[in-house]
Amino acid sequence: MGDWLYLIIAIAVVGVLTLAGLLTSGRRRKEVPPPTGRTDVIAPPPTESDVATGAPPEPAVDTAEPVVEAPAEPVVEKPESTASRLVRLRQRLSRSQGGLGKGLLALLSRERLDEDTWEAIEDTLLTADVGVAPTQALVERLRTRLRVEGGTSPDAREVLREELIELVGTDLDRRVQVTGTDGKPGVVLVVGVNGAGKTTTVGKIARILVAEDLSVTLGAADTFRAAAVDQLATWGERVGVEVVRGPEGGDPASVAFEAVKQGVDNGVDTVLVDTAGRLQNKAGLMDELGKIKRVIEKQADVTEVLLVLDATTGQNGLIQARVFSEIVDVTGIVLTKLDGSAKGGIVVQVQRELGVPVKLVGLGEGPDDMAPFDAAAFVDALLG
Repeated sequence: MGDWLYLIIAIAVVGVLTLAGLLTSGRRRKEVPPPTGRTDVIAPPPTESDVATGAPPEPAVDTAEPVVEAPAEPVVEKPESTASRLVRLRQRLSRSQGGLGKGLLALLSRERLDEDTWEAIEDTLLTADVGVAPTQALVERLRTRLRVEGGTSPDAREVLREELIELVGTDLDRRVQVTGTDGKPGVVLVVGVNGAGKTTTVGKIARILVAEDLSVTLGAADTFRAAAVDQLATWGERVGVEVVRGPEGGDPASVAFEAVKQGVDNGVDTVLVDTAGRLQNKAGLMDELGKIKRVIEKQADVTEVLLVLDATTGQNGLIQARVFSEIVDVTGIVLTKLDGSAKGGIVVQVQRELGVPVKLVGLGEGPDDMAPFDAAAFVDALLG
């Protein structure tokens, strides 16, 4: 009896344990989440809250403030000093123009200076665009000094140098008047035909003035050429100079007036005004330049009128010079492109034609390839 009782109890315990295991297994199967179609490689890792609640993870949100970079400040260039550019330009002029001087020296150094030699000297000078009258005068003085003067034999090079310097002119005032009076700025009006390098010259003069620690305002009054206005704006930006511009095709005089007004209000030293250079209608050009000068002088005097000439154009440049000298009171000449392809004699001829001095020369495409003109340095460069 006792053994049967123990057997019945053992069977009952086994049955209860088996039933409990089946119930537990059923509950676990119900808690397995349905497939989501994602793999563990792409799915983001679950957070602790996702594990606790079974909720799908939220996509990550970047709450950092966007970084806004400030625009880069324009780089303002430091123009080359006048003294430095003079040395460099003399060297360049010597390399490019030495042929004229060397040719003359070779002829003058002959043992016998006969008529054929003097004719060759004249031809050399005429080919260099010195002009007929200046050439004849120079040859006559050379003949006198080298053949008539007594005493020791003169040095042909020194005689030629002295006579060329005299021909180019040493008594001319080559200073560019860039400052005004009574606290007002100097106003420099830059004129010349399109293509001579007028707008570029304005930009290069601005660099010279900035290098001399003068404050400058530029007036883009060549409103008929959008490229000229943009070009001048670029020149001004490079050296930190304000450029006053108007609408394309607008009234050039109004731009010039506003540029001078701002120059007066801001107390700058110099206002440089670029002008249009169309020669197709001489009367129209005369009216336009006359109007520009009149409106400018309501606020400040025009202290300088610079005529820009391309030194490579020869006789065409002289024709242009005559036209502009009739329209405005030109006070100085800027010769551009006075490099190896130019004829140095144009300096002499244009000064004689207009009766005004060459004040600035340009010898290349670089931003600082312009400098004040010096007669002695020019002649020394010609002689090599």
